[in-house]
Amino acid sequence: MPEFQLLAQKIAVWAVPVLLAITVHEAAHGYAARSLGDDTAERAGRLSLNPFRHIDPVGTLLVPGLLLWLGGFLFGWAKPVPVNFGRLRSPLRDMALVAGAGPGSNLIMAIGWVALLWVYQAQGSPTGGWTLMRDMCVAGVTINVILMVLNLLPLPPLDGGRIAVALLPRSLAVPLSHLERWGLLILIGLLATGLLGKILFWPFVTVETLLYRSFGIHSLG
Repeated sequence: MPEFQLLAQKIAVWAVPVLLAITVHEAAHGYAARSLGDDTAERAGRLSLNPFRHIDPVGTLLVPGLLLWLGGFLFGWAKPVPVNFGRLRSPLRDMALVAGAGPGSNLIMAIGWVALLWVYQAQGSPTGGWTLMRDMCVAGVTINVILMVLNLLPLPPLDGGRIAVALLPRSLAVPLSHLERWGLLILIGLLATGLLGKILFWPFVTVETLLYRSFGIHSLG
């Protein structure tokens, strides 16, 4: 298959799952914050499921597109939804809840894609070869599990870092919070050296396997 056709096929399969995964993840932070007393995201026009409100040209389009083309570890980000933690009713506790809403939404979406794949296969649809619906379901599971386990890493400004800061004793939480300014650079360094993929491999495989097996899917054909 010509390279441009292969790339177009990949884009057709991954575009919708990636945009949904990133958009709902960011919107979930905003909705959680609003329910806990902070309407900053709503006032900024970011409390929306419109992907164009959350797209970061580099993190949502350029980086994932290049990685998809190169066949590397899929990685990306959206514009962070603004949250004023000081306006939350219980700032420390609620910061963990707001942070956890993002990965939680990815888990729910991953379950939804597995369920859709199960329905698709139960209808007797072919599982071999390239079928858009099947491959899109698999891509939906993959990207959402990746975003979930990635964002649960205890490194600020990732969601897992914010959860850790909220839950750890102050003597540990304060030094960890100071890493936030360097968090993205550390993450890019881990990605560039290949360590990020090694760190995430087993959590990713474990969660993905459990999701498929919970629906009785033992082979993707």
